[in-house]
Amino acid sequence: MVHRRNMTLIMVGMLSLSLVAAACSKSPSKQDSTGTAASAEGNVNASGFPIVKEPVKLTFFASKSASNLGNWNEALVWQEYKKMTNIDVDFQLVPVEALAEKRNLAFAGGTLPDAFHTARLSSVDLANYGSQGLLIPLNSLIDKYAPNLKQIMSKYPEVKKALTMPDGKIYSFPTLQDPEFLSGIIGSQMWINQKFLDKLGMKEPETTEDLYNYLVAVKTKDPNGNGKADEAPFAAVGLTTIYDQLKGAWGLGNRGNMHPRVDVDPASNKLRFIPADPRHKEVLQYVNRLYKEGLFYKDPLTVNGNDVNAIYPQGIVGAAIGLNPNATISGVSGYAGVGALKGPRGDRLFSRARSFMILPGGFAISRSNKHPEATVRWIDYFYSDEGNKLFRLGVKDVSYVEKDGKVEWAEPLKKDQSQIGKYVTWAGGWYPSMDRQKYVLASENEPENLKVSEKIKPFYPKEVWPEFTYSNAEVAEFKALETDILKYVDEMNTKFITGDAPFSQWDSYVATLKKMGLDRYMSIYEAAYKRYQAN
Repeated sequence: MVHRRNMTLIMVGMLSLSLVAAACSKSPSKQDSTGTAASAEGNVNASGFPIVKEPVKLTFFASKSASNLGNWNEALVWQEYKKMTNIDVDFQLVPVEALAEKRNLAFAGGTLPDAFHTARLSSVDLANYGSQGLLIPLNSLIDKYAPNLKQIMSKYPEVKKALTMPDGKIYSFPTLQDPEFLSGIIGSQMWINQKFLDKLGMKEPETTEDLYNYLVAVKTKDPNGNGKADEAPFAAVGLTTIYDQLKGAWGLGNRGNMHPRVDVDPASNKLRFIPADPRHKEVLQYVNRLYKEGLFYKDPLTVNGNDVNAIYPQGIVGAAIGLNPNATISGVSGYAGVGALKGPRGDRLFSRARSFMILPGGFAISRSNKHPEATVRWIDYFYSDEGNKLFRLGVKDVSYVEKDGKVEWAEPLKKDQSQIGKYVTWAGGWYPSMDRQKYVLASENEPENLKVSEKIKPFYPKEVWPEFTYSNAEVAEFKALETDILKYVDEMNTKFITGDAPFSQWDSYVATLKKMGLDRYMSIYEAAYKRYQAN
């Protein structure tokens, strides 16, 4: 295990050196001093539209999820914005399944796009590629050309803290939700079949034991009344989602789910590696109980979201975690959102909480870009109210209409929402913008989502961390340690839950984590945490 990690460090170091050398051969600062750069800046209007006086063409690397239908280069929102800005963007779309591979090739291949849009760049990516000169620093450009992001950073200092890399530079525009829009920040919820509850004479679960008793009743008492034992008590997709939903009932995850395996131990006020904590064992034992007693729909290790969506209309799902089925699946109704559950020790915390700063790297500009000022103005618009409205809704009276001060989809899209991708391209998420609740015509804004979010609010962590940043000196060692440690944690979590490893092996499991370098991993984490506090 140690030998493999050392090899990883050597390989990462060699790659870093080669990329640094490539970056030095084409310094952004030298480019900035050319007459071409000066003339490009002179082509930019300081405010208003169009952004540039003479047309500009840019290429953007972008990821496209399966839920995002249509060709972005033909979508109404980008055709309209091209007319507004005088900037023609060619979106070079990559399926999200191949995103990591294609993104890495783009950075390593020498031919960079002008910018990375929806490329899901982490803080580690930004610090790494920024320090190598592959991404350009944006501090002064934001100060001069990005009034909307600048205003957000002033109002919410944690945004600037999270965007600032260890070298003091900002390399990206983030993915944000309005901090007041809790339902949008949370996203997917836990849903329970209200019809089953009524039939069984039970109330919405308040505790983990209540949830267990409900799932047992769904399995054994035929709540759909067809005389068959065909109910799916808990239609769960993956064990990690279940664990992250439940761990707050044991007081774990008190800094939110951007850091799903590290939080603060309230007893010592020090960082805690959750998978080595005795309470983590108790969560696994609870999930093992559900697994062992057949309370999941088939095997959550192999079931996917499409499998669950397909069985909702059959009226057999007792509970699930995901998007609101009442709003997203035709013919389905009667599901209620479940709040944060109380655990056996009295803990009650919504541990699957996200920061409103969903991702630091929603958008980044490469060193190949000859129009960085225009590009910054182009992207900054989407952090304004009117820019978010265009991005989420498209064009008034074409893709949406306004009635009594509220927006709704135009009639053709109401009838067939599968066509939305021809007009706007936000499906799949991770985009550079700041969503406002009033423009979100999606399940997060449904009454039941808002209702359960209010139930969750009292149990939302008081402090939710965004991603931390890691220096160039830290990143290779940190990622190598993290890869090995979390892979082992995931393997053992699965074995403990499925019964392939008895809980009598717990002490041996924790000892192995120590041997793998857990203390060193946590010391680097501590340094990143202190840097975040000091930014």
